[in-house]
Amino acid sequence: MDYDEFSMFRENAEEAGLEWRGNPIVARREISIADDQRVSALVWGAGEAEVVLVHGGAQNAHTWDTVALALDRPLVAIDMPGHGHSSWRDDRTYGPLQIAEALDVAIERLAPRARLVVGMSMGGLSSLVLASRHPERVERLLLVDVTPGVDRTKAKAIIDFVRGPEFFDSFDAILERTLEHNPTRTRSSLRRGVLHNARALPDGRWTWRYDRRLSLEPPSSKVDRLGGGREKVSESDADVYFSTLWDHVDRVKAPTLLCRGERSPVVSEEDVAEMRRRLPGLELEDVAEAGHSVQGDRPLELARIITRFGQLGES
Repeated sequence: MDYDEFSMFRENAEEAGLEWRGNPIVARREISIADDQRVSALVWGAGEAEVVLVHGGAQNAHTWDTVALALDRPLVAIDMPGHGHSSWRDDRTYGPLQIAEALDVAIERLAPRARLVVGMSMGGLSSLVLASRHPERVERLLLVDVTPGVDRTKAKAIIDFVRGPEFFDSFDAILERTLEHNPTRTRSSLRRGVLHNARALPDGRWTWRYDRRLSLEPPSSKVDRLGGGREKVSESDADVYFSTLWDHVDRVKAPTLLCRGERSPVVSEEDVAEMRRRLPGLELEDVAEAGHSVQGDRPLELARIITRFGQLGES
């Protein structure tokens, strides 16, 4: 099956009801970071990037295509390590602490003057760590449907999908699997998503493009990298691992907005209360008729929120 990653933007626009103004300026850029790793990104527009978009786990930069079309301004959508066209790590380590360091380099090279970092799910947790560790990279922070309060119960539907079959006999088979787990999305939108997020193998089967070996920390790691040399749980207990990220919330100085999908169970009222306790200036926006993937379910509404909160003004 032929695949051109830049051939489907008109479908995105027409499905969302956006006026089609012709093919946008979009280029794929790749940069080298430490340890011979490569980070790939989609660079939208010809000017200095105003926004950085960071996708969730098991996704890629194309999850933001409709949002980017609606924003119609220079921005960068990054493929996290182990996802999309970015390289895989030999140690299989893809936790927020490691991803944040890759984002630091990518933003310095590709979007040094960005006014806003938008992170969804795992990309949101990684952007949170970035704002804590490298505040000069994050002028404003927008988290999409995630806090350090996420656990396996709240994210069960997502985990069940990601931990599904690794190989599929055909493209139709991998698409049907995706449709089963995303009943509110159109077949055409999910078809585009699968084309961006899967690849054909030489034997005719299909598999996902992201590294399914991903883990939060190397199994032998017992050292808490948040600082202070404290002990932390092994990577096998993800709930406790994510809860340690609350410490990073305390260190965030950037104005922050939490955007929740109204139909998503991932962010509870208790999580919101804890975020507000640690970040008294936190803004909250609930998006009606959206699940965890707000950018997929309500892209135009998310673009509106990004424009307002990012103080981006007219394009």
